Amino acid sequence: KGLLDEDVQLKSIYIRGEISNFTNHLRTGHFYFTLKDARTSIKAVMFKWNASRLRFLPQNGMSVIIFGSVQLFERDGICQIICADMQPDGLGALYMAFEQLKERLGREGLFDQSHKKPLPSYPQKIAVVTAKTGAALQDIIHILSRRWPLGELILCPALVQGENAPASIVSALRVAETVSPDVIIVGRGGGSLEDLWAFNDERVARAIYDCRIPVISAVGHETDVTICDLVADLRAPTPSAAAELCAPDISVLRREMAEIAESLDRCLSDRIRLEE
Repeated sequence: KGLLDEDVQLKSIYIRGEISNFTNHLRTGHFYFTLKDARTSIKAVMFKWNASRLRFLPQNGMSVIIFGSVQLFERDGICQIICADMQPDGLGALYMAFEQLKERLGREGLFDQSHKKPLPSYPQKIAVVTAKTGAALQDIIHILSRRWPLGELILCPALVQGENAPASIVSALRVAETVSPDVIIVGRGGGSLEDLWAFNDERVARAIYDCRIPVISAVGHETDVTICDLVADLRAPTPSAAAELCAPDISVLRREMAEIAESLDRCLSDRIRLEE
């Protein structure tokens, strides 16, 4: 043990291998597993303070790259790796976490079409859950003021990026429900996967699923897809598109009403001529 502890090279070492015999010790929060390749294997442990920082849940058969140190556990005579960090081999940790949560919530039925609520045709109240200083809000205001000035827009501000964003979004959704809107838009402008990560949070997904008001998800750009998009009643490719989808165009309605009025006038004129 003394020789191993004194070896500087064994204090900072990367190892690639496949996870087997994985145990998530729920009481302590520690991970215990074996890392193996075609010919060899070594025991590994990841203590709670490091395991809690992982973006994904390790699983048997997963190929990973771990960083840590080699130590001898004297009591059992086991040479093992004390794992400080772990990354999926070939896939990013965030992408792995996204796929794991997507699969689990999909099995639970949170994405099923049968749970999707229809949007109102002529919403009187439109709640928006987003950052009060973000470009997304300005885009929504601009579109709705032009298309549907009859609707009342209610802002429920929330953090949309960072560690505290998921809890803030969930809280804003609950506030939005209390004002009894006809529809809720939740989202933000574009960004990296890390920037949009709050909308891949399980708490946000379940809050949207449990919401009694129809929810339109408008996160990022058209190519960005989040868990929030999948669970919402409707996905909009951008915040501007969400504003267009949630309300009709008043100019179109005016033209249609003018055409109806003109048709009625013709019908009445024809009827009057027939009665003469």
